Amino acid sequence: MLLLAAQEAWSHAGLSPGENLPLVLGTTSGGMALAEIYLRHAICSPQSRRQQATRVINYQAQRQALDVCDAFGFSGPITVISNACASGANAIGHAWELLRAGHAEQALTGGHDALCQLTFAGFDSLQVISPTPCRPFDARRDGLSLGEGAAILVLETLDHARRRGVEILGEIISYAAATDTYHLTQPQPQGDTAFTTMKAACARADITPEQVDYLNAHGTATPQNDSTEAAAINRWAGGRAATLPVSSTKASIGHLLGAAGAVEALVCLMTLREQWLPPEITLSATDPACGFPIVSRPTDARVNVALSNSFGFGGANATLIFRRWT
Repeated sequence: MLLLAAQEAWSHAGLSPGENLPLVLGTTSGGMALAEIYLRHAICSPQSRRQQATRVINYQAQRQALDVCDAFGFSGPITVISNACASGANAIGHAWELLRAGHAEQALTGGHDALCQLTFAGFDSLQVISPTPCRPFDARRDGLSLGEGAAILVLETLDHARRRGVEILGEIISYAAATDTYHLTQPQPQGDTAFTTMKAACARADITPEQVDYLNAHGTATPQNDSTEAAAINRWAGGRAATLPVSSTKASIGHLLGAAGAVEALVCLMTLREQWLPPEITLSATDPACGFPIVSRPTDARVNVALSNSFGFGGANATLIFRRWT
């Protein structure tokens, strides 16, 4: 999935082999499936080490990134960010920071994660997996649905993109991240850190909540996450909350973990380019805690600025803000 997403981004951006290109990826389990095969083989056939070395090598966190470099014939510094479900968003934010600091004019960035038994067992032990389709911000929500996927973006400075004459899909205008130490898996109940990232991202972009036209929520459909995020959005948006369209696309594709923030960044770019709001297809009754409207069907809308939230275990919180390119 990572290689396919990279191929789409590489081709669309018109990149060429030989580029010196920073690669920033977010993931949570990486090659964990290979480690499971390694362990299973070691238990069942302890005297046989056939292919075990290959499995160990491919399990290393940087291996998938090196595979991307090898596949497309480029080199450059590699950064792998793994801070739970905020990994993909933080990877994009880190790549954006590299460009802003003048360390590069281009970067390849995004997130990827595939399902494996360890991931499923971990979420199952927390009793947060729903036996029904997940319903973010629904009054009767009962848990998340796991998914898998990958999304890759090519980030460039404006001058570099203009020199190449490439199509600009959208603009990243801000990024903020914050971490709390409240609990290993539970969010801070009042949503203080989520509020901090949204507020900081808007301050950095010099915009107000009134200028945000759509919010892609983290929205996992677990009782604690959604109530926490709702409190943070209500507090951050203030009077704007009553008219701010919000949705969580995890209702359609599941929770992609380390890839979630990257895929949801692409959803925001689609929203900005195509001028419609992505819906929550499973919503039946909105939680009264939501002081904002939930988009429940595809809706045409004028969208110039979109904000995306990504929150993860361990208190990792990230917010990205995108603007339509005209």
